Amino acid sequence: MKTIFLRKSVVLLPGLVTFAVLSWIFSANAQTVDTANTQQLTDSSITSSQQFPSTYTQESSSPVLTPIPGTVATSSTALIPQPVEATTQPSSVPEVAQSDVVNVGRRTRGGRSYIGVGANIGLSGGETSLGDGNFAVLSKVGITNAFSIRPSAVFGNNTTILIPVTYDFSLQQDEFTEPLPIAPYVGVGAAINTGDNSQVAFLVSGGIDVPLNAQFTATASVNAGFFDQTDVGLLVGVGYNFSGF
Repeated sequence: MKTIFLRKSVVLLPGLVTFAVLSWIFSANAQTVDTANTQQLTDSSITSSQQFPSTYTQESSSPVLTPIPGTVATSSTALIPQPVEATTQPSSVPEVAQSDVVNVGRRTRGGRSYIGVGANIGLSGGETSLGDGNFAVLSKVGITNAFSIRPSAVFGNNTTILIPVTYDFSLQQDEFTEPLPIAPYVGVGAAINTGDNSQVAFLVSGGIDVPLNAQFTATASVNAGFFDQTDVGLLVGVGYNFSGF
């Protein structure tokens, strides 16, 4: 009985050994295949991450937009309207200083324009009414800030018309004080003697204006008309101020 069992054991032992060896070989091959597949997947993931970096990086929080084929690439920056700087076109019309503006009857730096009455006191000559004592009408008509026309008429046997163009001053002590209420002026023009022996002569005039208030201005001037004989007269009067024509 024992002999038969031993014989069967001897017969089965080689088969069990062969089965064990084959099982170990198949197990080792399966493990090798799994390791190779795992390594291949790892290498593929690393290659993909290198070729296609993440759209978000630590350096920039803005996503990178990949344009779709057949479309126009856009970005958030391109869609934001940029401010347009306003350009100032230079004026083609030059600015004119206020002092150069011509306005008949305007105020000058010597005071407002006026029209009034006065008296002429003859100082020398006597060929015309300018050299005699006579009644007079006087005026000042501002043209610009510095220039005026001062038409006057001295009545008498031979009425004399004076038309000087004067340069008006404004006395000022310094730049921090108000101008003095005395405005001198000087000018030249024409003296016209009417009558039988009418003449036109060169005229030199100089005087001062003294504003009395908003309505009236006192004035005094010396006028010299160079006729055949030089006539000189002192003209004094008061004018009523006006704004302009």
